[in-house]
Amino acid sequence: MKLVIENLSKTYPNGTQALKHINLEIGKGMFGLLGQNGAGKSTLIRTIATLQDPDSGSIRFGDIDVLKQPNELRKVLGYLPQEFGAHPALTAEEMLDQIADLKGIANRAVRRETVAYLLDKVNLYEVRKKRLGGYSGGMKQRLGIAQALLGAPRLIVVDEPTAGLDPLERNRFYNLLAEIGEHVTVLLSTHIVDDVRALCSEMAIIGDGKLLAKDTPSALEDWLAGKLWERAIDKDELDHYRRRHHVISYHLRAGRMFITVFAPSPPGAGFAPKTATLQDVYFWITTPREEVAA
Repeated sequence: MKLVIENLSKTYPNGTQALKHINLEIGKGMFGLLGQNGAGKSTLIRTIATLQDPDSGSIRFGDIDVLKQPNELRKVLGYLPQEFGAHPALTAEEMLDQIADLKGIANRAVRRETVAYLLDKVNLYEVRKKRLGGYSGGMKQRLGIAQALLGAPRLIVVDEPTAGLDPLERNRFYNLLAEIGEHVTVLLSTHIVDDVRALCSEMAIIGDGKLLAKDTPSALEDWLAGKLWERAIDKDELDHYRRRHHVISYHLRAGRMFITVFAPSPPGAGFAPKTATLQDVYFWITTPREEVAA
């Protein structure tokens, strides 16, 4: 089943155009939606998850008209919001049991078996009777994925799932999402480039409410092959180079500043070719062109 988004637009009462004619087609597997905070990601995610309506456009998931049949989508949807609320006095077992009941798993024995299976799948079975107030951020995120998997969903939407996780928890989360994505459609919304590079076979970049690019991560990196250059500079030289080159990023490495420049040919002495990364592509696509020299 494919998720098909056509000409989706949304303007809030304060005049903010959060979505501007978004068109996307997403099939089975992991799909990454990459963008800065305020780019329109959460508005798009919430609209797909039937939590708000757009001003215009359409969304279909297989035979389901999402905007006209929200309840039908909810039957096959798993959703992990940016902030997953977990009642601190409940155990993981109790919370999942309540959510399973709400999702229509009425048989108590089936609920108990389903909850146990999912807690084992997210590596929380041994702490299933621990109060959620004592869970780490990573444990709560894994619990969030478990609740999103209740009811065998065919579309799973996760919004900024690894924000705030330490590297070990993030790696566990990567492995879990990758396994899930083998069987269903998973839409991952994030501003973390590494999440998309590690997990997603296809991706899109969104900025200022507009779709800026869509392809595989490796194909997007190929866009910049042979067009990126790097050199070390003194910190007080940054403005000088920005006036003369298309500087897409800069960073400190071992106490020295390095700039990455986009240019079709070598931009001058001291620059060395740089292999493009997905982060370079992201910076290149989202850098306002009016801020760089012609």
